[in-house]
Amino acid sequence: MTDQTPALLAAERRAHVLAALERDGAVRVAQLMDDLGVAPVTLRRDLAQMEREGLLVRVHGGAVPAAGAFDDVELGHPVSVTRTGSIAMLVPSLSFYWPSVVRGAETEASRHGLRVVLRGASYELQDERPVLERLVHADGVRGLVVAPNTDTPHAQDVVQWLAECGVPSVLVERDAVVQPEGSPVENVTTDHALGAVLAARHLAALGHRRVGLIIARDSPTSRKIAAGWQAACVELGLTPSDHFETSLPPRTSPDFSAVVDATLDAALANSVTAILVHSDPEAMAFVDLALNRGISVPGDLSVVAYDDEVAELFTPALTAVSPPRSSVGRAAVDLLARRIEDPTRPVHRVVLNPTLNVRGSTAPPRGA
Repeated sequence: MTDQTPALLAAERRAHVLAALERDGAVRVAQLMDDLGVAPVTLRRDLAQMEREGLLVRVHGGAVPAAGAFDDVELGHPVSVTRTGSIAMLVPSLSFYWPSVVRGAETEASRHGLRVVLRGASYELQDERPVLERLVHADGVRGLVVAPNTDTPHAQDVVQWLAECGVPSVLVERDAVVQPEGSPVENVTTDHALGAVLAARHLAALGHRRVGLIIARDSPTSRKIAAGWQAACVELGLTPSDHFETSLPPRTSPDFSAVVDATLDAALANSVTAILVHSDPEAMAFVDLALNRGISVPGDLSVVAYDDEVAELFTPALTAVSPPRSSVGRAAVDLLARRIEDPTRPVHRVVLNPTLNVRGSTAPPRGA
């Protein structure tokens, strides 16, 4: 009987953990230690074994159920996990930039035993609160990952609502504060200003002195790119006569091609030899137009794209600044999972560095 006692105790611990997971959707090591009266090393060994069997997923300080259903063979009856909880994610686009962020979020959510409920809004949506309210009231939603529109009259109202909605939230690629104290909210962003600096340094290192910035829209990302670009111009000793900045209308606008054509004329008139364009499709439009007009890329004009979503597929393959989109999604869900586990932890703001991928669209200017 003595030889069977450890196995019996292990089965009882196992049953307790599974019941707690089914009931609460998560277990904490500290609470289990109190409930079961066992040492931490024993409990962690139990959880590790159950994770190997696909019954749960260990997270910092505890565990959550594995997705799907599992059978507890020692107890002799099925324990169905039909809902391990979910996080809701609202992004402004499901067709460009954001799919990679979403995939990263889904990967991290799976690691925490959570699933992602995804919704797409648009850059034109003025108030995301009705969409967010529906998501919060969905069964099993334990937190929100959101990229709200920060350029509308309701932008601060959305931030205040997120702070008061009753579930934790993390912003992605957005900065915001809660009023009246002005406290920054939890978020994950790319250092887009650094991305512009990387591009400008690359062009300067090739010998370009007259460079231009073209941004696609007035957005949080484009404003950060512009700020970084201006700082780089100061760092590299460029003067206002050595660079220009302009913005483009939406690609669906009837005057888009005409504006691109006029912008290229302005660049050539100012002896500009290199441009940074946000984002990839706009950069491709400039290259297409330049080539159609007999302007060599990169011989006459070097082009750097910003986003690196499809830049590598173009001909010539575009040198591009690449934000760590998948890592942004993963980091946002990780922050949210930790906030769910410990609501009292300090607010975290994570900034990730982009990289520059040098390809065939940049070269030294002629005569350099």
